[in-house]
Amino acid sequence: MATAPTAPVDESITTDALEMGWRTLATAGAIIATLGVLAIIFPLATGLSLTLVFGILLVVAGVAHGGHAVAARSWRGMLWQTALAAVSIIAGVLVLANPAIGLVSLTLLLVAYLIVDGVAELAVATRMASGRGRQSIALSGVLSLALGGLLWAGFPGSAAWALGVVVGVSLLATGVSMLLVASGGRAVLTEFDDADLEMPGEEQRAG
Repeated sequence: MATAPTAPVDESITTDALEMGWRTLATAGAIIATLGVLAIIFPLATGLSLTLVFGILLVVAGVAHGGHAVAARSWRGMLWQTALAAVSIIAGVLVLANPAIGLVSLTLLLVAYLIVDGVAELAVATRMASGRGRQSIALSGVLSLALGGLLWAGFPGSAAWALGVVVGVSLLATGVSMLLVASGGRAVLTEFDDADLEMPGEEQRAG
């Protein structure tokens, strides 16, 4: 059975795409890592900024629920959407009016998330077969519980830095991982270039 001929691959397009890809990824990774470092250095400003964004999102969600309430075809749906709109808008306005209270509330949510996440990961680890995967998940669960406990023990003082530091560390880790992937892409591109330089010499020896 004859097979259809495959179209030749343009290596210049491949190398150009790789070069653009790793440069774009490296730039984005550097920006995200820098934002993470700034968030760690200025945790209070970061936490308050995130609180303000959270308040704005609550107000926007409330307006969206209000729009759904107007478009609702049943009284029950209209009342439900109206209640959600009122709660969201009031909560958003309160957060925007007093970001410190919002920051404390978000810190409590962070503590609750870390504790629930830690318990869930330990529960998953106990059901897994022994191995590296089980150990890493169990270690992650223990760290989540320890961090949640430390934040709770230092509450409410921890609200001044906890959210900003956690977000900063997350951004820094994401940025560094993107830089590592970009470095791998650059290494692949270098191998392509070295292969292209070796090919003319091999053709001359073959001739």
